[in-house]
Amino acid sequence: MLLMPTSQHHQIPKIIDLMIAADPKSILDIGVGFGKYGVLAREYLELWDGREDYKHFKRHIDGIEAYADYLTPLHTYVYDRVYVGNALDIVPTIKRSYDLVLLIDVLEHFEKPEGKALLKMLLKRHRGIIVSVPKDIGEQGEVFGNVHEEHKAEWKASDLSALADALFIPDVMSVVAYLGKASDIRAMKKRILKGKVRRRLSAYPSLAGLVRRISKRRRVRV
Repeated sequence: MLLMPTSQHHQIPKIIDLMIAADPKSILDIGVGFGKYGVLAREYLELWDGREDYKHFKRHIDGIEAYADYLTPLHTYVYDRVYVGNALDIVPTIKRSYDLVLLIDVLEHFEKPEGKALLKMLLKRHRGIIVSVPKDIGEQGEVFGNVHEEHKAEWKASDLSALADALFIPDVMSVVAYLGKASDIRAMKKRILKGKVRRRLSAYPSLAGLVRRISKRRRVRV
């Protein structure tokens, strides 16, 4: 009842922005599939911190995968541990509390009551969740010999916001959201906005320099 080994590529920057804004020290990636989001989490949460040694990670990343045949040596390198089985069975057995849980293109593989039960369980035990689910799940059965690939339910933004405070990121094809505490969401919004401003200013070096000088003067006056 989990993820196929890949997911939509267009949503990657939005999910990475949410991960960076959440700044988790520990992650549980449910439905690791090909291992893409484990790799991206290591790259953008670890390698961009100025370190020179990329063989010793500081953050803890675990995963869950229903289909053992998807697992490769890549997963051994990227994840601290990958649990094999149904998330509904495994999540209650994990004693660690995670800062962030990833459910990327996973919920559509659950019947709606099961998916809601999983979300409630995760929200109770862990700090926040990034969810991405296709707006149109179409028809999909077994893929790559994996019976868990079947699409079972479509999810709307209202289904998620009914369970927790939510930050939604606009997307044409998917519902992309962070579920968690209102205080964390407010802080994430500020970080995301600052990131957008920095990226736009980077296209105008002279303007970026002016903003830095003004900010520095304000700090000195305070």
